[in-house]
Amino acid sequence: MSLSFLDSNIILYLLSADIVKADKAEAIVAGGGVVSVQVLNEITSVCRRKLKMPWGDIEAVLTAVKSACNVTPLTITTHETAVKIAQRYDISFYDANICAAAILSGAKILVSEDMQDGMNIDGVIIQNPFR
Repeated sequence: MSLSFLDSNIILYLLSADIVKADKAEAIVAGGGVVSVQVLNEITSVCRRKLKMPWGDIEAVLTAVKSACNVTPLTITTHETAVKIAQRYDISFYDANICAAAILSGAKILVSEDMQDGMNIDGVIIQNPFR
């Protein structure tokens, strides 16, 4: 099985009232994969700002994600790769950072609902599991 990089939107569906998407997200996360520190930051921000979760609950979510997935750091190489990807593919810089982290982690699949399903970004294929 190919190594998969998980975007923050997939992880956040674990907290969704949409049972079908929450169950699908749970199966994906249970299969493991890779996330970046940016993904952890985005999860934290959404949980706190939009979902108004208490810090203890946020920490529990982050601990579960870090237990199921490998975490790759953000580096200057990630940043430089993201700049090139944003320019080449005309995508948002934050999406380009996710793509760069996926590429640098060695992932072959980027699981995301927010990007174009089937798009190939420098050898990483975007897959929307809810499509």
